[in-house]
Amino acid sequence: MKKIILTVALALGCLTVANAQQNALGLKFGGWNNNADISYQRFLNESNRLEANLGVVSFDALDIFSINAKYQWVFDLDQLAPGFKWYVGAGAGTVLGSGIDFNLALFGNIGIEYNFSFPLQLAFDYTPSMMITPNFGNTYFGDAGIRFAARWRF
Repeated sequence: MKKIILTVALALGCLTVANAQQNALGLKFGGWNNNADISYQRFLNESNRLEANLGVVSFDALDIFSINAKYQWVFDLDQLAPGFKWYVGAGAGTVLGSGIDFNLALFGNIGIEYNFSFPLQLAFDYTPSMMITPNFGNTYFGDAGIRFAARWRF
């Protein structure tokens, strides 16, 4: 009986370790307005993931927030060094706050990241955007800029 319990415990431990780094949570900085985002990633499988960000758009008016989500395709760059990956993606987002009309941004995303042997991920990405603004009644093509992210993988 002890061997069965030990085997089950060991198997569950191995499964936990194997699935332990399917998420990442951290901060993302930079962009067109130098905002800071809380950034969360969830791997769907080895090469696809979802990323969601909640950020403060303006530190002068703390009631203005941005929310966005994107789907990303992830590729290995092991020829550079183990732990490097690059990714492309697409998504949508909005800015919310008092006195702000609803607007929608559609964007692309391309970046590079390094995953350390311990649970830390550093990333740089570029996000061109297409803002749909009811205020102007047309489409605005913009540039969300280059962003830096530091995330803890778990």
